[in-house]
This record gives sequence, C-alpha cells and structure tokens, in this order.
Amino acid sequence: MLAHVEEPPLRQVWRRVLLALAVLVVVVLIVWLDGDSYRDGDERGLTLLDSFYYATVTLSTTGYGDITPVTEAARLVNIIVITPLRIMFLIVLIGTTLEALTARSREEFRIRRWRSSVRQHVIVCGYGTKGRSAIRALRANGTPAEQIVVVDTDERLVEEATTTGLTGIVGDAGRREVLKRAAVEKARAVIVAANRDDAAVLITLTVRQLNPTVPLTTSVREEENANLLRQSGATTVITTSATSGRLLGLSTDHPRVVNVVEDLVTGGQGLDLHQRNVKSGEVGLGPRQLTDIVLSVTRGGRTLRFDDPLIGTLQPEDELVVVRAHLT
Repeated sequence: MLAHVEEPPLRQVWRRVLLALAVLVVVVLIVWLDGDSYRDGDERGLTLLDSFYYATVTLSTTGYGDITPVTEAARLVNIIVITPLRIMFLIVLIGTTLEALTARSREEFRIRRWRSSVRQHVIVCGYGTKGRSAIRALRANGTPAEQIVVVDTDERLVEEATTTGLTGIVGDAGRREVLKRAAVEKARAVIVAANRDDAAVLITLTVRQLNPTVPLTTSVREEENANLLRQSGATTVITTSATSGRLLGLSTDHPRVVNVVEDLVTGGQGLDLHQRNVKSGEVGLGPRQLTDIVLSVTRGGRTLRFDDPLIGTLQPEDELVVVRAHLT
C-alpha cells in the first residue's frame, strides 16, 4: 500500500477557489476596461458592479443575455480570451475540486482501514542504503513484509518499496501527522535510517513524543552525535562511519576477522546472531555449557560479556545473545 501525506482536502479546495477567484477578477478587469463595448438593456457602458455580474454569469455559463458585447472587438475578446478562461474556471473550480475530494476520501478510507488492522509492525524511516539493509535483515529474521512500514519523502523510493510487498508512506518522518499515519503508537519497533544526523534527531524526538516506550534504533553518521541521539530517546544508536572505519582498519591486517563480522551481520547465511531468553533446561548451566555460542548475558538490565565471572550460572530471567549456524 502506498500512502501520501498531503494537505487536508479543505485546504486543497481553498487553493482552487482562490485560483478561480483570480480568473474571475481577470475577466472583470477585461470587461470593465472595455465597458463601452457592452450594452446593458438599452444603455451602453458598464459599471464595475455590472462587470462583476457579467463575468460571474459568463464564467458560470448561466448567460442571462441582459448584458451583451456589441462591438466586434468585444466579441472577439469574448471568443479568444473569455471563453478559454471560462473553461479554465470550470475545470479548476468544479472538476479538480471534485477529483481532490473523491481521491482524498478514498485515500483516507484506505488509511483508516489499514490503521484499524495493523499491529506490532516495524516502521523504517528512510529507504536508502541503510533502510534497505535493515529491511533485508528483518525479512531474514522472519518479519513478514506486510508487517514492515517504510516512510520516506521520495515517492519513487516508496513506490519501489511497495513493489516488494511493503507498506509505504510518502512524507517526512519528522512530522507528527506522518508518524501517526504510520500508526507509530502501535508499532513494536522503529528504525531511523535517515541520511542526515539532524533529521535523525528530529525523527527520534517525534517518535518519542508519540510512543515513549517503543524500541527505537537510530543510525548516526558521526560518533560525536551518538550521545545526542541517546538523550533524544534512542534505545540503540549505531554509528555508521565509526563502524565502517573500524572494519576498514581491521581489513588491512586481519581480513579474516572482517569476513567473520560480515558473515555475522548478514542474515540468512553462514553464522547468525540471535537474542533469546534462557530455556528452562539451561537454567543452572554455565554459558560455555550451551550448544549455542554465548556472546553476552543480560541480567537485571545489565549486559555481561560471556567471560564475566559475575554471570556464574544462567538464571531464568536472563537474555542471551548467541551465535548459531543458519538453518536452511
């Protein structure tokens, strides 16, 4: 589904009404400036009020016939200038207004129906390189396409996302109405993959205003902005430039390490990273006694490395980050 966040229907109508009024004023001026070429009953010449009256009944195609052009020049102006303006007037005021109202009504109906049914979805703000990679990881970990919502200002990118089965919303994710349309209050997670750090901060703040508890992962280009994102409410901050730089540095002397890291972060093949709760049969065991390779244990909100002596044996409330071979 592709949704556009546009101005309200009434505002669209008012824009068209103002354009129609501008056409009306142009016709009034044309008629008034050449008022002596028109006849009102038995009298020659038109007042300003007569000009407004003639322009109104002419543009609306009412045409009472009480005011008529009597010179060839005035009739020629009616044919060449006023008739095209009449057509423009009707198209602007009637045709496009009805089209805007009906199209917007259909769009609002589709959005309301979608919002009433969507639950526990993931919102990805930005469909650039980072956004696409995040979505590939979500899909590889089992998130269905219909549970992923893409928000981007570029309509072409959103259309591309919808062709793969995702739900797309065209708009700025830093605006409250856009995130409300994406049903952020019912999302299970939000990923901010903006191209600029300032945009990431604004989106993060807006998400937190609308949903204070949703897990929020934000990417940031510069490491110095990571703390700002955390203060803005990001649950997890990923520094793309610093991470890429570390891998580039490692690749010179330790290329095999880079290969393993690339394998770990690429879902759906080789080795996969997983986060899971401790199973009942694992309670009381040490991390090294599990079949999966344990990288960390989170207990009471604190994350401990696999070799931390404070872990001791696994407890029922522990959460593990493990490495396991991808199951095909």
